[in-house]
Parts: sequence; structure tokens; C-alpha cells
Amino acid sequence: MSSSGHGHTPAAWTGVIISFIGFCVAGVFIVMANVPGFWAGIVLIGAGAVVGGLMRAAGMGQAPKRAAQPAVKAQAQPQEG
Repeated sequence: MSSSGHGHTPAAWTGVIISFIGFCVAGVFIVMANVPGFWAGIVLIGAGAVVGGLMRAAGMGQAPKRAAQPAVKAQAQPQEG
């Protein structure tokens, strides 16, 4: 398990599972030469991305990382010269 927690959220799991099912559906129907079934699978893949994004927006995803604070620069010493 990664220490960053990347992808270990309900939003990520749900989006990936829906997309995986869509991938399987599209794969089966392309082998069967069924064009409407193939496109239904493609729609499921996109739906997985949308559902995952909506769940993340609803607070079920990982919080976005904050940008690193800029390093504090050392105070410049007056130059004698």
C-alpha cells in the first residue's frame, strides 16, 4: 500500500470499477461485432470517470494536496565594502 493514499477512496474505487465494467462490455461486444453494444461499453467507461469526479466533488475523494510553501530565504547580510 502506498503511503500517499493515492486512489484509496470510495470515489476512486467506484470510478475504476464502473470504467472496468465498461471496458469488459466493450471488449465482449467488439468480439461479437455488435457496434451498439461496443458503444454502450464506451459510454460506461466515460460514466465511470464522471461518477468518480462527482463523488470526489462531494467529498468522497482524496483532498487535493496543497502547494508547498516557499522556503524562507535567509536574511541578506549587508555587504561591507
